[in-house]
Amino acid sequence: MVSLPFVLLIAAAAVFACVGFNRLSGRLGIPALLAFLLLGMAFGSDGFLQISFDNYVLAEQVCSFALIFIMFYGGFGTNWRAARPVAVPAVLLSSAGVVLTALLVGLFCHLVLGFSLLEGLLVGAVLGSTDAASVFSILRARKLALKENTASLLELESGSNDPFAYMLTAVLLTAMESGITPGAVVRLLVTQVGLGLAFGFGIGLLSIRLLRRLHFDTPGFDAVFVVAVALLAYAAPSVLEGNGYLSVYIAGILLGNSAIRNKKQLVPFFDGVTGIMQMLLFFLLGLLCFPSQMPRLLPQAAAIAVFLTVVARPLAVFALLTPFGSSRGQRLLVAWSGLRGAASIVFAVMAVISPTEVGTGIFHIVFLVVLLSIGLQGSLLPAVARRLGMIDTGEGADVGKTFTDYTDEVPVQFIGFSVPEGHPWAGRAVRELTLPPGTILVTLRRGSQELVPTGSTRLASGDRLVLCAMAPQGENIQFVEKTIGAEDLQQGSRICDLPRRQGSLIVLVQRRGKVLIPNGDTRLEPGDLLVLHSQN
Repeated sequence: MVSLPFVLLIAAAAVFACVGFNRLSGRLGIPALLAFLLLGMAFGSDGFLQISFDNYVLAEQVCSFALIFIMFYGGFGTNWRAARPVAVPAVLLSSAGVVLTALLVGLFCHLVLGFSLLEGLLVGAVLGSTDAASVFSILRARKLALKENTASLLELESGSNDPFAYMLTAVLLTAMESGITPGAVVRLLVTQVGLGLAFGFGIGLLSIRLLRRLHFDTPGFDAVFVVAVALLAYAAPSVLEGNGYLSVYIAGILLGNSAIRNKKQLVPFFDGVTGIMQMLLFFLLGLLCFPSQMPRLLPQAAAIAVFLTVVARPLAVFALLTPFGSSRGQRLLVAWSGLRGAASIVFAVMAVISPTEVGTGIFHIVFLVVLLSIGLQGSLLPAVARRLGMIDTGEGADVGKTFTDYTDEVPVQFIGFSVPEGHPWAGRAVRELTLPPGTILVTLRRGSQELVPTGSTRLASGDRLVLCAMAPQGENIQFVEKTIGAEDLQQGSRICDLPRRQGSLIVLVQRRGKVLIPNGDTRLEPGDLLVLHSQN
């Protein structure tokens, strides 16, 4: 029996290795997600640690859980304003494009490789979706902005095509298991799409209203609330046989493109969560495979990868984008950017654990196709984009602005304070105030009412004001803490009575859980925690 500490030790080693590979992959030009897959293979039964793991049921459950957050954050980071002009072609690629790609690959597997028709179509369905994480990890790592709004097109397509590939996979598995009529196919698709859309929009809109009204007393609880939203958006339609992946993706888009409190703080939280989920997912899938079984399947996988890359995907892209006047360069780049990723392997795991008894061969074939896709296509993506002249080198071009989680903007900070009774600002209009240079009054709270002030707004005693100013950059500001004891107050209890230390300033006093901004007349008490700015 393997002990829990040993399992945790292996898990910690795997995470550290994934983090190290993530830093190294950018320098070597290798997509980080490929490194996670290879690392899982190295830890696996045929690797140097020889960890025996072949529990496909557990792997499917863990990977499906990880996909919830990956798809939610994919929607959350989608900048709808940038994506709206390309929404129609992107949705066509994510729906009709998946069907056409799956059909072409399925026929190739059946007619050329000797698969049965349903097995060939199942392989096509499993490989029908593209991987947003793989594409944008490369674009972000290389800071490649693309012309003609291509980044938004790829983002919206690859983020929304997993639900359609999942539906096709579910239909084909049902047909292989017990047969299915055309009417049943239509009912299944309508149920999947209808419930996915209904719950995605319903839960997303309700969550936005709640987040705007609720005030969490404990920091970080808004992030906990959004985690629950993501889980609910997936689980609620899924228990009714709806498409949970479609629902959670739509809920993510709605939340990511809405003005909600503490949204800026949600970004690093979900960056971390999604990063862990991607490491877990790719590492676990790498751990699940048996490299010793791959050499005999490599010719079939390579043939499928080549056909998918140079025939099926380009035909689907050219057929669907040409009517929209897309340039030849954009069509070729979109065709090349159809990287296969974790979702395809997870859907292959679904096929393995289904009652159809397709065996583990389909898993290893899909695994090899993903390795070839991320390794070759992914590594060559920047070079292909440059060769096609699709790199946007204009002033202000930044792939980060494709996303709502983009934070590389001009740094600002906010300062809040109240107008005390008898203060000179009380009763004066905002235009009459003498504010510090480079600051602006952005909001004021009066009782339960929050106002956006104008020049004619008159302040009142008790108003809570928020000023905006540029954040300091490059200044070396160091803080130290000191707790006040009774012996420290022998010369007086006011700050101005304390011995002055050159190069230091008390900037904050924390007293019984409350924070005070002091001045010279502030009286100190034993137990006060002082925060000092010190140059020494």
